[in-house]
Amino acid sequence: MTTLAYKSILSGADNRPPMLEKDMYDSWKSIMELYMLNRQNERMILKFVERGPLIWPSIVENGVTRPKKYSELSATEALC
Repeated sequence: MTTLAYKSILSGADNRPPMLEKDMYDSWKSIMELYMLNRQNERMILKFVERGPLIWPSIVENGVTRPKKYSELSATEALC
């Protein structure tokens, strides 16, 4: 029987996340959360996974829909 540590070494877990295996989902999930928290934009990555992709707000001007500029975002929109 192989261990999780052995599988992590084989998959190169020090520079990329481990592969998902059906029988090891719970431990894989924990490892993935830790992996995401240790990346450069940790909270942003977890929010993306939990909530889905960011849909940039848009406005309609003169019958044309365009994305809002960052300066036009409300405080709440800027935090998301």
